[in-house]
Amino acid sequence: MADRPNILFIVSDQHNAKVLQHTGSFGVHTPHLSRMAAEGVSFNNATTQSPICTPSRVSFLSGQYCHNHGYYGLSGRNPGGLPTIFGHFRGAGYRTGAIGKIHCPEYWVEDDCDVFHETCEVSIGGRSPAYTRFLKERGKEHLEDNTILPEFGERGRQSMEGRPSPLTFEESQEGWLAARAVETMQQAAAANQPFLLHVSFPRPHQCTSPSQAFWDLYDQASLTLPPNADYDMVGKAPHLRQMAATWRTRDWPLIEPKTFEAARLRKLHGYLAAVSQVDAAVGVMLDYLRESGLADNTIVVYTSDHGDYACEHGIMEKAPGICSDAITRVPMIWWSPKRLAQGHIANEIVELIDLSTTFCALAGLPLLETSDGKDITHLLMGEQGAVRELGVTEFAWSKSLRKGPYRFVYYPREMFADDYPDGFGELYDLEADPWEMTNLFFEADYQGLVQAMRHDLLDWLVTTTRPGTVLGVNSRFPFQPAGDQTAYRFLTNFNRDGKIHPDRLRNATGKNYL
Repeated sequence: MADRPNILFIVSDQHNAKVLQHTGSFGVHTPHLSRMAAEGVSFNNATTQSPICTPSRVSFLSGQYCHNHGYYGLSGRNPGGLPTIFGHFRGAGYRTGAIGKIHCPEYWVEDDCDVFHETCEVSIGGRSPAYTRFLKERGKEHLEDNTILPEFGERGRQSMEGRPSPLTFEESQEGWLAARAVETMQQAAAANQPFLLHVSFPRPHQCTSPSQAFWDLYDQASLTLPPNADYDMVGKAPHLRQMAATWRTRDWPLIEPKTFEAARLRKLHGYLAAVSQVDAAVGVMLDYLRESGLADNTIVVYTSDHGDYACEHGIMEKAPGICSDAITRVPMIWWSPKRLAQGHIANEIVELIDLSTTFCALAGLPLLETSDGKDITHLLMGEQGAVRELGVTEFAWSKSLRKGPYRFVYYPREMFADDYPDGFGELYDLEADPWEMTNLFFEADYQGLVQAMRHDLLDWLVTTTRPGTVLGVNSRFPFQPAGDQTAYRFLTNFNRDGKIHPDRLRNATGKNYL
């Protein structure tokens, strides 16, 4: 076991990939994440599989695309039979843990973990009793403000408002989770057991109520709005334009002055400070790894489940997320000074589902047959080379494709039939237009590219879908099982989720039924 690396997998909720100190876009303070990038490998084009919490998490914890696991909304029933990375690593002798905002279907993650704390009351069982007890002992439970600003009653629920929290960093979920993570790593080290630990911070998702120390890092009067905060939005998706108009007119500000202009600056202030609070929590864990000597044998990953508009396009949170690179692209930083390259910047397109496969490859475990992810180890070693041509984010009725410098969004014709009876889509050149203010979908010079990306989407959907049974694939010639990951029953061979890996279709004995 001693030669197997530990894995610390850190996720924040709703982190816009531009909001990092080393990108220079928002003037945010993230010294620990920026040092992590300087000493590790950072990815400029990492794509989330969903702009919504639960489906994104099901994707990166299982390695499956949304159209294969079927989750497009929040929470939900247990996806019976779908393996998690926790169960896979636990079966190989790892100590596994998931702490923080896990936000997955019922009892899917819990049963695969040695240590489990859900702190956000979004999974079965509600908020972690340990965190609740921690707050009660300090007489602070009534001040907890992750999901509601309690002084405003129901109006403070999921507020976009920004204000400093009465809780200290140590009492916040970020501080408490970092401390619990250190304890869990210490316990694994004492038992001489490798660990896979998932730490999931609820911020910078609203409520944007960081502790005072992080709020004070920013001068609200000096904040700079993103370049696309105020523009005419000609050619943008109808529901995006409606959302932007709604933010300007709805009665959402809770703090004086209650103008849209003042409230969005408070939101941005709180968002940046919340990112800095997450950064500080990452720093606590990295400092422990360095000081304990575990850094030499630990692989650390930082990413997010999806992005946030952070005032881009005049919108305060993440909906409608399929419309923007601010949501579909996420930060991704890998760090392990003795195992991975240092200071490498990867521009290749990768996806969050690639985490599961790469974790297995780095740990020397059999790859998950139920994962759609690719192994990106060569990029982590400082090499170059495309992993995939497309990065895809899914809603049930729309898909975003990243290909080269372009991002394309497909909508069924009937989705915007009243406004666009001949169909509507989005196409952006992210090199020329990184803030996505010019939709090229209807431009004559780009119609060839629009058609090509439609075909790319169709090919992707066909070749990545996991069927239950397929004639000619394995009824007579079962594919080689990988441990207990496959079963042969009912005259067919399938994985533990009851489906067939799409790569098996490429090895079909004939094409008659493909």
